[in-house]
Amino acid sequence: MSSISFIGLGTMVHAIATRAVAGGNTVEVLGRDSAKAEGLAAALGGGATAGTFGTVPAGDIVVLAVPYTSAVSVVARYGDALAGKVIIDITNTFDADATGLVTPDGTSGAQEIANAAPASAHVVKAFNTVFGHVIAQGRPLDVFFAGDDARAKASVSAFVESLGLRPLDVGGLEMARWLEGVGPLLMGLARHGVGSFDVALSVDIAD
Repeated sequence: MSSISFIGLGTMVHAIATRAVAGGNTVEVLGRDSAKAEGLAAALGGGATAGTFGTVPAGDIVVLAVPYTSAVSVVARYGDALAGKVIIDITNTFDADATGLVTPDGTSGAQEIANAAPASAHVVKAFNTVFGHVIAQGRPLDVFFAGDDARAKASVSAFVESLGLRPLDVGGLEMARWLEGVGPLLMGLARHGVGSFDVALSVDIAD
C-alpha cells in the first residue's frame, strides 16, 4: 500500500481519503486550518493523521487538492519540501460557468504546477475527471491519469487500484490539458445530457 499526504481539506479529499484508508493506505491530511485537519483525520480513522501545513509531507505521494487558482502558489510555498515526491494534481481549470478552460492554449494547470515544483518531484494529473460525491458512493470507477515519469505513474496506478478504482493511462503530461477539458464536458453532460451530477465517464473495452 501507499503513504499518501493530502494538501487540502475539501470534499474531494474526504472522498478519496476515505477510500484510501479503507484500502489500507497510510493517510495524512494537511491544511491551513489545523483544527479542521485534525477533525478530518479523526473522522477518517484508520490511523489517519493531521500534519502541519507547509512542512514536509509524510507521504511519498502528495495529493494536491486545492483550487487551481492557488495551486501554483501552494506548491511554491512548499518548495523543496516536495522534493522527490509524486504530486497528484486533481485541480480543474475551467472558467466560472464551466464552459471553457482558463489556461492558455497548448498548456495545462498540471504543467504549470510541474514547472513550480522541485525538479526531482513528478506531477501526475488524475482524479479531476470524477466528481467527489460519486467517488464517495463507493462504486467502481475509471480514473484517467497523465504524467511523464513511468515510476511515478506506476505508483499512482497502484494507489488508484487500492481505492477499488480502475486506473487508465492516457499518456504524457501534455495530455493533462485534455483531461482538464473533461471538466467542462462532464458539467455539460450533467446539466444537459443526463440531468444529474451522479454521472461518471467510463471505458468499455471490447472483447
